[in-house]
Amino acid sequence: MSNRTRHDRMANAIRFLSIDAVEAANSGHPGLPMGAADIATVLFSRVLKFDPTQPNWADRDRFVLSAGHGSMLLYSVLHLTGYKQVTIDEIKRFRQLGSLTPGHPENFVTEGIETTTGPLGQGIATAVGMAIAEKALAARFGADLVNHRTYVLCSDGDLMEGISQEAADIAGHLKLSKLTVLWDDNRISIDGPTSVSTSTNQLLRFAASGWATAEVDGHDPDAILAAVEAAKGSDKPTFIACRTTIGYGSPKRAGSEKVHGSPLGKDEVAATRAALGWEAGPFEIPEDVAADWRAAGAKGHADREAWEKRLAAAPAELRAEFERRISGTLPQGFLAAVVEAKAKAVAAGGAVATRKSSEAVLDILVPVMPELLGGSADLTGSNNTKAKSAKSVTPDDFSGSFMHWGVREHGMSAAMNGIALHKGLVPFSGGFMVFSDYCRPAIRLAALMGTRVIHVLTHDSIGLGEDGPTHQPVEHLAALRAIPNLLVLRPADTVETAEAWQIAIEHTGGPSALILSRQNLPLLRTDATQENKSAAGAYEIAPASGAAKVSLFATGSEVSLAVEARKLLEAQGVPTRVVSVPSFELFLAKSAAERAKVIGDAPVKVAVEAAIRMGWDEIVGSDAAFVGMTSFGASAPAKDLYAHFGITAEKVAEAALDKLRQA
Repeated sequence: MSNRTRHDRMANAIRFLSIDAVEAANSGHPGLPMGAADIATVLFSRVLKFDPTQPNWADRDRFVLSAGHGSMLLYSVLHLTGYKQVTIDEIKRFRQLGSLTPGHPENFVTEGIETTTGPLGQGIATAVGMAIAEKALAARFGADLVNHRTYVLCSDGDLMEGISQEAADIAGHLKLSKLTVLWDDNRISIDGPTSVSTSTNQLLRFAASGWATAEVDGHDPDAILAAVEAAKGSDKPTFIACRTTIGYGSPKRAGSEKVHGSPLGKDEVAATRAALGWEAGPFEIPEDVAADWRAAGAKGHADREAWEKRLAAAPAELRAEFERRISGTLPQGFLAAVVEAKAKAVAAGGAVATRKSSEAVLDILVPVMPELLGGSADLTGSNNTKAKSAKSVTPDDFSGSFMHWGVREHGMSAAMNGIALHKGLVPFSGGFMVFSDYCRPAIRLAALMGTRVIHVLTHDSIGLGEDGPTHQPVEHLAALRAIPNLLVLRPADTVETAEAWQIAIEHTGGPSALILSRQNLPLLRTDATQENKSAAGAYEIAPASGAAKVSLFATGSEVSLAVEARKLLEAQGVPTRVVSVPSFELFLAKSAAERAKVIGDAPVKVAVEAAIRMGWDEIVGSDAAFVGMTSFGASAPAKDLYAHFGITAEKVAEAALDKLRQA
């Protein structure tokens, strides 16, 4: 049997597993797997370094199916190469409840899938983060331990999404030479030929962003392989346009949008089998084809074993640090560093913006945690995410620990997901809170995947002042809190900020957002112990002088206003307590009894936050008073804005007294 015949039969195995699974589910996207099967066959049988028996081997090549709607291509390959989870029964259960073959690839469901994809463009940008992580870890641990590549299969839709340009620009600038993107250039989208909506020359576009480019016949395995091999010799990332026919092999639907997202139908399936000479029945793989695919899956065993020997032979200290990083274990000095940050804050006293508090904490944490990879969306001087000891990452020097992401919030956030998924680094970045809207799709995916990424979001309210309503977030706290599995932390002072950093770093099961102020806030906490009060989500920060008649609840910059309001109320003989609520999510995760103890039984409750009310009722109840925002902000000094919108200690006290009179 010729090599080309063997290749064609292996590619057809992908095609027909995909066709049959979509047909059985009566749902799915057969067009991409049929068209891109030759690309996948070349990659998985002749290029990629992987071992199905050890899906999480640290030095494996990464493959990202950015065009996640073509998920059956990936499931087919995983099954054929020997990933134990993806059995033929799971292929038959494509898109069914509880299956390991959902409609789009989910990395938290199925082994062998590097990242969840589906929202177009996210896969490319996430892969950029994986390539960044590889290059950064290689700079620290050397090529003997870290020397792998990242491959992406993308679609026209991925390239239409704006995030793809942010990702391409970052990758080209950083010279991520171990990143290769293969474009399934079939020129079809759901609406029909892509010519109805785009005329961009993608090769020129990527070349302009600093990439090497190539154009090949996507059904010619030798041409695909030659282009991929050539990419290994480039000092740039490589973009390969693979001209393909969507739905390849289908007599009536190939090359048409009709094969993009619908089953072929019984008659067309039979016609396609005849056209491609595939005599096997549904979900059947001829033994010779199965053997070739098993051999492809087995070829990485030797690479993995050789790597394990190199790891075992590495100096003990280097090996221990590498293994600690990959496992995500925190360094021994971490907790002591958090306590040190608290102690320094208490000793210094005074009023400090929590963005500056965060910087002070990072100055202590970053030297202790070399795996922290910081960054900023071109706002370093404003969001204070660069520790004094941090050196910038540059295209030619990846030994640093700070990324200059440029004005690319979306690309930054998605790349952070890739860095976290790669393992070995803990990414954090800074941006203005109002621009979390630009980060939201990637933050949502981080929450879905459970990746440890930390978003430092500063200028958190009308307190940023003169920049005005375009920069003043009012609905963003509620919007972020609405994302499941996202920890939103809004600290009130430097001590709470240190605790928020501890929580975020220890939270390995999902992303965190630290919401920080531009304006100075007084130090409210004067304890510097190992106890992390913020970890409860809410706690009493100021007690009442007697049996409380009023409980004031606040977050961030408004906790100090609540403390001042307490003084006013106590002076009028109204026993008042203040509860700081740094995290709704942590508090609501407590038992009902624990929450009730913190909420207390004062007849009057008032919530205070320079944002909209949404979300507060679950904590204080719908009958509580609320002092906050009901509109957009304005342009003026912060103190003037707080007075204008009625978010002052006096207004909080008035709201409490009004409620008392009504009781």
